[in-house]
Amino acid sequence: MLDKAATLFLNGEPDTARLILRDLVNAIIDFETLARKTKRPSKSVLRMLSSAGNPNMDNLAAIFGAVRKSLKVNMRVQTVRAA
Repeated sequence: MLDKAATLFLNGEPDTARLILRDLVNAIIDFETLARKTKRPSKSVLRMLSSAGNPNMDNLAAIFGAVRKSLKVNMRVQTVRAA
């Protein structure tokens, strides 16, 4: 799910990506814990991942980092040349 959310963000589908991230946060880590790990207010984190949310890149990176660490996974970016 984390990979899917990242892919959606990178492919210009932030609304769906935020909802997937929100579901993932609810499944593995609650918003209070995520807020502590990202050093952001819990209401702000909840708002960022809402359907109307608009997290900046620093906040998005912090959220992805906290979720990634909670899942104990590494992410690697791979580029593919367009035809």
